[in-house]
Order: sequence, then C-alpha cells, then structure tokens
Amino acid sequence: MRKFIVMAMCGLALAGCAQPGDQGYAPPGAIGMNKTTGGALIGAGLGGLAGSQIGRGSGSMAATAVGVILGGLIGSQVGSSLDRADQLAMQQTTQQALERGPSGQPVQWRNPDSGHYGEIVPARAYQDNGTYCREYQQTVVIGGQTQQAYGHACRQPDGSWQIQGS
Repeated sequence: MRKFIVMAMCGLALAGCAQPGDQGYAPPGAIGMNKTTGGALIGAGLGGLAGSQIGRGSGSMAATAVGVILGGLIGSQVGSSLDRADQLAMQQTTQQALERGPSGQPVQWRNPDSGHYGEIVPARAYQDNGTYCREYQQTVVIGGQTQQAYGHACRQPDGSWQIQGS
C-alpha cells in the first residue's frame, strides 16, 4: 500500500512540472511533445525513482518497474487534465500550506476557468537531519473525479519546499 501511495504522490507532484503552452508541454529541447506525454514521462521517471528507493534486495527491480508503470499512468492522466493555471494554483497553495498552514487544516485552491480545485492538508513539521519536513495529503478534483496523494516535503535553504521521493 505504501508503494502505491508514494507512486500516487509522485504522479501528482509531476503536475507541477508540466507546462502546457500552445503546443502543450515541451521540456527544453523537445519539439512537439504534448502535456499528456510529458506527464507520463515525468511520472514514469519519478515513479521509478520512488520505487527504487522503496524496494529492497531482489524486490528493488520489481518495485522500480511498478513505480515506472504507475507513475507513467498517473502522470499522463494528471498531465492531460491540469492546465497551467491549475498547476500554478496548486503549486502556490502547496508551498503556502507547507510553509504556514496549521497542521491538519486544509488549504484550498480553485481555478474558476477550468472548474478544477483541490486542497493540501499539512501535518506537523519534523526535523530530518536538521532539515524541516512535513507530511501532507493532497486532493485534486478534475472533472468531478477525486484523486488523492500522500507524501512529504522538506524545506530547502532558499525557503521553498521540495517533494521527497519516499
């Protein structure tokens, strides 16, 4: 179950990476890649990374493979569904919730143009090797369908919060 939760978290995390424009998502140097494909690729990469960190011994390769598959599937769905305004609202709200949100209290975002919305519920902060971290629950509603993810993020020296792979 923990593997699925981490994979789901990675899939939602990648939504902040996709940047649709007139031609859809295109990372630097890529031509003609749409945000669904970009989301799948980023999700597969993040899922594989998370899976490799979860699996132990001979199960590491299987966990990595599962991570790649689940991350790619979730990533393509999220990448195709969230437009740039959705992503920006979600990113800003996530940073705000992790930085100033009271533990257990939802911080909500909404894009009135697309109708998509969600919330981030941060948990109590803790220290990991001197770095402040927080677990959180994230809910995104796209076209009436709810997707949830759980994860944790750690505060970076520049003050931003970075989602961690496991």
